[in-house]
Amino acid sequence: MKSVTLMAAFLAIFAHANAQLDTSGPRVATGTETQESESVELSDAEVQKLKDSIHATFKFQTGKVTLEHGIVINVPKGFRYLDATQSHRVLEDLWENPKSETMGMLFPEDRGPLDDNTWAFDINFEEMGYVKDEDADKIDYDDLLKTMKEEAVEANKTRAEGGYESINIIGWAAAPYYDKTTKTLHWARELKFGESEQHTLNYNVRILGRKGVLSMNAIGAMPQLAEIKTHIPAILSSASFESGHAYADFNPDVDEVAAWTVGGLVAGKVLAKVGFFAILAKFGKFIVLGVIALGGAAYKWITGRRRKEEEVQAEEQPEPLAAGEEVESESQTKA
Repeated sequence: MKSVTLMAAFLAIFAHANAQLDTSGPRVATGTETQESESVELSDAEVQKLKDSIHATFKFQTGKVTLEHGIVINVPKGFRYLDATQSHRVLEDLWENPKSETMGMLFPEDRGPLDDNTWAFDINFEEMGYVKDEDADKIDYDDLLKTMKEEAVEANKTRAEGGYESINIIGWAAAPYYDKTTKTLHWARELKFGESEQHTLNYNVRILGRKGVLSMNAIGAMPQLAEIKTHIPAILSSASFESGHAYADFNPDVDEVAAWTVGGLVAGKVLAKVGFFAILAKFGKFIVLGVIALGGAAYKWITGRRRKEEEVQAEEQPEPLAAGEEVESESQTKA
């Protein structure tokens, strides 16, 4: 039976980090308390039980989901939808991404946010206006990639100021493809976050609408590229705009035309997000899950993502957990 001493590992990391950071963190146990803590061990089965208990706090949905901006998601077979509020918890608290907009996530039905091989589609809407697609056949995506790499380097300066890891674009994991008939665009980037040896996959899906673009981005690891690609057709067919919001409903007399083009969508600002696998790669499964079990404040402290205002909020008002159950229903959900 494989087991590790979670609290001992936690205390060791804490001591190392505390020596380099002039700030307060979780209280370090001493004396008898330390000896008692070091006797705490978790087997593989217990770790799985811990993950299952965390997953049980999420409420997933299947069936038809109606979102803002006239967006309808008919959750594809084999997937389940997590609403915006709970998705913020996954993306920011569990996966350690900066705060950003989300309208929810689509997870494979056999994966939870903390599973080793998890991945998911992050859903959003960019209200930028009607995107003309005349340039779609004229884009040199190799030149575009070069420009994107250069811009990512500049953007990393801002990320560093905010205390976040750099994002470097390695290259195309799947070259951009635009379907003029369905007004859908998809491409994949291979990314490197910080000094991580395991690269991140961001598979981008865009569906053009009358007043903006529906964004569905798969967050995973590079080894999951083949698996994610097999689901792209189902994801594309699962999303649509209601009548009056579709691309064909554009009225040049009243609607705003976006400054963006199809090429601009691909080359847009790198708003990539990283998945749970990157946290595991950096700190190890047992340590991460053990610290999560200890509490959100300790987890943020260990992963180096603390912010003073978040610590104060966490101490004053711990975030309540949602009741865990999976339902199949037609729902009205707003980000």
